[in-house]
Amino acid sequence: MIRDTSAQDRPLSTPAASARWKRWLLPAAGAALLLLGIVFVARGWLSGSSSFDASRVRIAEVKRGDLVRDIAADGRVIAANSPTLYAVASGVVTLKVVAGDKVEAGQVLAEIDSPELRSKLAQEQTTLASLQAEADRTGLDAAVTRASARKAVDQAEIERLAAERDLKRYQRAFEAGALPQIDLMKAQDQLKKAEIGLSHARNDAGLQGRGAGLDARNKQLLAERQRAVVAEVQRQVDALTLRAPFDGQVGQVQAPQRTNLALNAPVLTVVDLSVFEVEIRVPESFARDLAIGMPATLTSNGAPFPGEISAVSPEVVNGEVTARIRFSDKQPPGLRQNQRLSARVMMDTRRNVMMVERGPFVEQGGGRYAYVMEGGSAVRRPVQLGVSSLSAVEVLDGLKPGDKVVVSGSDLFGDAERVSVN
Repeated sequence: MIRDTSAQDRPLSTPAASARWKRWLLPAAGAALLLLGIVFVARGWLSGSSSFDASRVRIAEVKRGDLVRDIAADGRVIAANSPTLYAVASGVVTLKVVAGDKVEAGQVLAEIDSPELRSKLAQEQTTLASLQAEADRTGLDAAVTRASARKAVDQAEIERLAAERDLKRYQRAFEAGALPQIDLMKAQDQLKKAEIGLSHARNDAGLQGRGAGLDARNKQLLAERQRAVVAEVQRQVDALTLRAPFDGQVGQVQAPQRTNLALNAPVLTVVDLSVFEVEIRVPESFARDLAIGMPATLTSNGAPFPGEISAVSPEVVNGEVTARIRFSDKQPPGLRQNQRLSARVMMDTRRNVMMVERGPFVEQGGGRYAYVMEGGSAVRRPVQLGVSSLSAVEVLDGLKPGDKVVVSGSDLFGDAERVSVN
């Protein structure tokens, strides 16, 4: 007979109870996982209408501190004084220097030959001589007129004296009874006539003198006017010789040698090497805060040099404003045009203010709201921002220290009131 294994088998547990427990284990675990998934999805749905990856945004914390408003920029060294000399008349130019030559004040740089201007000067000088001679002649005529008027007055005065003597003689003869009264009355009439003649002679002398003086003055004024014209033309002729306005260096030469220039054509530029300024470009957002006289620091080869803003451009070009900084005390030695220097403009320092890192959220919505983190959600909250620097912006209202603000990437949220950030 062949033996089986029945003698070796023994029961371990109740078969029915073990089967029931195993049958419900897997469904219960699946239900629990499904419930957790539903809760997670519902939580995301309740917390925001959209969900975004945290790596796509930048979050900064609100804190208190000193807000230093400054501007850092790379500047370009330019000459503070670099005028361009122009041709005051058309003509052929003869250059006496070349680009790069060092010149002294008053040194001849170029000469312009203008026959038209020199001919005009000669004509105006001739006209002046003619007018001056006419003025002199009018003055001489005025002197003759006054002399004639004085002569008439003197004659009238003599006639009055003679009439007065005759009247006295007739008066004595009449009192002695040797002369009739009619003759005495005639003598009295002659005296009155002489007095009237003298009075008219004096008036005529005054009027003739005034008239002659006005004529002479008018002619003299015409001569003075012509003299001013001659002086102006003479100035233009003198300006045909271009001279260095100060000690410096010849910059760019715009006119070739022996070229026939037109009126007001540029000839050359003179650069003052003793005074330099630094030109910087500032973002448009800081343009309203810039003002002439603001302190600045210029760095050359690691050494700081104090300066101040000397000019601010009134226009915005490509979103930037051009400003100039002059050295307050001394300028670095060996500066050259177009050399690059680092510039920092100190605008303001605000002590113990609430601030947050500056980001694109300042420009979005005009800085009227910000997204603040509340757990895993970003909630849109109205805020009031103040002044800003290159790295931070002042918070006036709507936030408190410790709040975390989405400073970059909030443009992805649109205008949603609440979004989820995972």
